[in-house]
Amino acid sequence: MGERSDHPQGPGAAEDSGAQEIEATVVLGIRITDWPALRAAAQAAVEDLDFAGIDPDGQRRQLLREVSEDPNAALGALLHPDRLVAAIPGIEALGGTLEISVTDDFAPDFAELFPLDDDSDTGDWTLTPRTACLLHTQLISLSDAAYEDLDEHGDDPVTVVDDGDWTVFGRLQQRTWNLHRGWRRAFARAFDDLADDLALGEWPLPRSLAEDVALRLALADARLLLGSQPESVADMMGDLPADLYDYDWDGCGDELFGVYGPEEDEDDGLDTGERIDQLLAATHPEGWFLGYQDAEERDPGRGYRR
Repeated sequence: MGERSDHPQGPGAAEDSGAQEIEATVVLGIRITDWPALRAAAQAAVEDLDFAGIDPDGQRRQLLREVSEDPNAALGALLHPDRLVAAIPGIEALGGTLEISVTDDFAPDFAELFPLDDDSDTGDWTLTPRTACLLHTQLISLSDAAYEDLDEHGDDPVTVVDDGDWTVFGRLQQRTWNLHRGWRRAFARAFDDLADDLALGEWPLPRSLAEDVALRLALADARLLLGSQPESVADMMGDLPADLYDYDWDGCGDELFGVYGPEEDEDDGLDTGERIDQLLAATHPEGWFLGYQDAEERDPGRGYRR
């Protein structure tokens, strides 16, 4: 005779052990710190999925495109309830839904990302937390506005009559006004690329002509906002530490431009801005996105916000 066991076995074990159907709600706060790694993991997850229906290969290709371009789609593939439950022994998925939303109140910790060195008295220029915060805000705002221009106007050309109806693209050189939606979308991404640099604690050094133009627009808007709405800017800063170099837009112009891009030629007497203007005039807008020779290439698979 075998020994008696207190553990239920057999088909009725779950009922005998008091197991029950449970509805679990999980709320996660997530910050994406490595988009290429997230994208690769999502792509691998999609490759492992079984697709059914009329065109399973087409479904897989479509989902691969989505997770390759959209971080929300990538998270959706990795955080799907069925996938999460499959990794937990002893339970069975009865169904579930996943909702992902971007929080509007998220902001990088610029005090941590751009720390002020109180022990140093070298007088070296630095990008301060408050300058970084205001510049990041303007870059994100310009990106939002550029995508809104796309949503409203699409491929429509900008004209002198309606250039005021365009928040961003009406501000660019007229030779860009007839360019297609794809070009405009890439330009909108230039604002996000520079904002991402700041969110990672890096100086937003333009790596192409497009980024050079984007940063100049953001600096101009930051200067204008500070002059017209100083109280709003002060509220935006919260408890970020103040510094002598806060809102030094001339310093930003001197330090952020020219690190990559056209080499200095002391004989021509041009400053960096004038030299960039020359390049913009001589380069077809389609070439604005070619990376500067000495700059690290942006991830070509980083996708678009929209």
